[in-house]
Amino acid sequence: SFMDSNGDGIGDLKGITSKLDHVKSLGVDGIWLSPFFKSPMRDFGYDVADYRAVDPMFGSMQDFEALLKAAHERRLKVIIDQVWSHTSSDHEWFQQSRQDATNEKADWYVWADPKPDGSPPNNWQAWFGGPAWTWEPRRRQYFLHNFLPTQPDLNFRNDAVRAAIVDVARFWLQLGVDGFRLDVANYYVHDGALRDNPPSGAEAPALPRDMQIHQYNSNQPETLDFLAKVRERVDGFGDTMTVGELAPGSYALMRDYTKGQNRLHTAYAFDFLSAWPGAAKMAEILDQWRDGPDDGWPSWAFSNHDVKRVATRWGEALGCPPPRAAPLFMALLLALRGTIFLYQGEELGLPEADVPFDKLQDPWGINGWPATKGRDGCRTPMPWKDEVLAGFSKAKDTWLPIDARQRTLAVDKQEKLAESMLHTTRALIALRKAHAALTAGAFEVVEASGDLLVFDRVLDGERIQCVFNFGASDTSRDYETKPKVLWTSDPVFSGSSLMIPPFSAAILKLA
Repeated sequence: SFMDSNGDGIGDLKGITSKLDHVKSLGVDGIWLSPFFKSPMRDFGYDVADYRAVDPMFGSMQDFEALLKAAHERRLKVIIDQVWSHTSSDHEWFQQSRQDATNEKADWYVWADPKPDGSPPNNWQAWFGGPAWTWEPRRRQYFLHNFLPTQPDLNFRNDAVRAAIVDVARFWLQLGVDGFRLDVANYYVHDGALRDNPPSGAEAPALPRDMQIHQYNSNQPETLDFLAKVRERVDGFGDTMTVGELAPGSYALMRDYTKGQNRLHTAYAFDFLSAWPGAAKMAEILDQWRDGPDDGWPSWAFSNHDVKRVATRWGEALGCPPPRAAPLFMALLLALRGTIFLYQGEELGLPEADVPFDKLQDPWGINGWPATKGRDGCRTPMPWKDEVLAGFSKAKDTWLPIDARQRTLAVDKQEKLAESMLHTTRALIALRKAHAALTAGAFEVVEASGDLLVFDRVLDGERIQCVFNFGASDTSRDYETKPKVLWTSDPVFSGSSLMIPPFSAAILKLA
């Protein structure tokens, strides 16, 4: 969805390479590429059929190497998605494993006998709906799939599987990638006894998966043992990193997966990728990461390819229109302690796109309609120009439709407007990089009441205060002496009082 170079309506590696100057202009340090490996695309690349091959839809290995070279020439790091918890059912490993219980790959996936009545081995529910088990008549057993039935889970209790996956990591590191984003890293290892998950007590959830706590099909302690092996391999290639997705995860889980020197370098959960938490809850979460290298290192994202765009998701919750919400949330994100991830189009303040049912591609949305519309609304093509196909492609149509509202926020239009969201994003990134307190400083909550959130970032005598009004009413804060204003969306000082209009923010230098 970033840029189509060959006119087939689908973004590709050459397209990304052609737009690296835009990425560089933001002031970011690198890019994370979602899966581009050979895949039947039943889950848009998160069902890998060959971990070492580029899918022709996106180009060739030569195209990837050219992208890597071009990024490094611009001093941009490149990390790539690695989907290790499961493969595609088309993967040769699974095709062999499913034949019988005695072949070389027989134990490479999670197989289990049925209960005496023929039902699945336990009550585990898949993320996309229905049981997490599918019957294979050739083996007369069930196989585990925490996601789609076409995404069988690898058996990480098998040493040969672990070794094969670490070797995949070595392959890409030798090509020159700078690290990995590890998809659903907490789902690698399953409970060996296949115990039932306990009920969650959720009332009338949209999907059966939310009716249980995923205690035994995720978050097993042996996962950390495997990640230690991955960390050892990655660290052997120098200035590299790993970031884990912990789904759904929590800040406590983030700490478990990142503390010390033999786990992930950083991780993110879904605390800020879900419903608006409120100022008090947000402060509680952030306060868990005040300081201290032994406590782990967080990553934060407000938008990604799996959730509704933040300008819409949180904006609607607050009654704040996306044009007003986008700079507020960007200022918040870039003031946090940790590694920051922006999702393509977030720098433009894009709202969630409206994708009609007959244009949906996401199986989650198709299966869950109308209770959930799935993930297509955040995955529509990047708007580069205010024209019919948004400058994304020269095809007759694109793989997902382009929302006309997003075209009006295209890069070419925003470049010409000094007060645009694009320029705001660049200014906030530059501000973060200009002040060590914002990049590496300790985090201290000052106030979190009602709609007001105030916190300080502190390092080596520098103290920067970040003030956010998430409410629809004016508020104010008094200071003994007027601090230096580093950035503001709207707030102004009246004497030594900071007047903070609705849905606005200020970043102040106190010392």
